[in-house]
Amino acid sequence: MNKTKSVLTSEEIIIQSEELLLYESLVLQLNKDFKRANINIEFIKDISPSDLTLKLNNAILDLILNNYSKYLNLLYIIDVSEEKIKKTEVNNTHEISKKITYFT
Repeated sequence: MNKTKSVLTSEEIIIQSEELLLYESLVLQLNKDFKRANINIEFIKDISPSDLTLKLNNAILDLILNNYSKYLNLLYIIDVSEEKIKKTEVNNTHEISKKITYFT
């Protein structure tokens, strides 16, 4: 039997976490991680999954473009491996931020 591994989008992961009653914990953890990285962004606990994905993606894009050292620090805090980043095959900043949003 040949099983294919399906890859979930960041929004699908958020929806799954919501269904498993983990969504609020996810939002709280994101807030803790951003605070530890000295990034002044806070996600409200009842933010919709699509709004969270959008806000997170925009925050990461802004960090890549305007404060790369904080971006790297956030990746370190969240424990996104350098190997994952290197394997990301994209050609522009917007696509990179979408991939990193998925990793976070």
